[in-house]
Amino acid sequence: MAVRKIILIDEEKCDGCGDCVTACDEGAIKIIDGKAKLVGDILCDGFGACLGECPQGALTIEEREAVAFDEQAVEQHLARMNQPLPAAPLTGGCPGTAMRQFKAPVATPVAAPSAASTNVSQPVYPSLLGHWPIQLMLVPPGAPFLQGADLVVCADCVPFTVPDFHARYLQGRAILVGCPKLDDLNYYCEKLQAIFQQAKPSRITVLRMEVPCCGGITDAVLQARERSVPHVPTEVHTIGVRGGIRQEAVAAGTTGN
Repeated sequence: MAVRKIILIDEEKCDGCGDCVTACDEGAIKIIDGKAKLVGDILCDGFGACLGECPQGALTIEEREAVAFDEQAVEQHLARMNQPLPAAPLTGGCPGTAMRQFKAPVATPVAAPSAASTNVSQPVYPSLLGHWPIQLMLVPPGAPFLQGADLVVCADCVPFTVPDFHARYLQGRAILVGCPKLDDLNYYCEKLQAIFQQAKPSRITVLRMEVPCCGGITDAVLQARERSVPHVPTEVHTIGVRGGIRQEAVAAGTTGN
């Protein structure tokens, strides 16, 4: 143990955006319970490459007693992070996680009773979802509905702000849903890498909210794509909290249209 420079994270300022996670080449920072955490003193070189990436100014350098930085430990840590997850199917546990694939109906409205009155009908569109489960934490990389799919990776708040979400984003596509603020972004990156390597999607569309913390899902997708299928066309759609697509961007290095 010796006194040396090391990253200090102010959790009061941290909004969990994940920018520092992607800026740290040593993998020393993770988002845990919605906040950035230093996962090991031994992994932090104290150079502060992540400092300028924090929009909230939550990162600083402090001098304190800590174990020495170890490059070999970093290499082992990164190797574990980059190791693909196994493709074992889900078995046992909650019946609700059982995989199901079904033919989604055509997006035509049907009459249904109004919530305000049983005597008045209003058009209701059927679900265009083609598979189950959809939660990123639950979908196995080898799921048949992912193979060669036009894949949507969606922050879980997005569907509530896009009125025509099913017609716009679901028909004929596979979808994975998650929350980059509340879940483990490093796990997301590992899981997505395993999915991309095994499924070989034909196209990837990332749907995120405009709030900063939602950028983590974009970072996880782009990191995983770069490590496994960098040629796959990828778009990022940023959705406003009051609805509307704020931005549509083609990820660098792709041929998306």
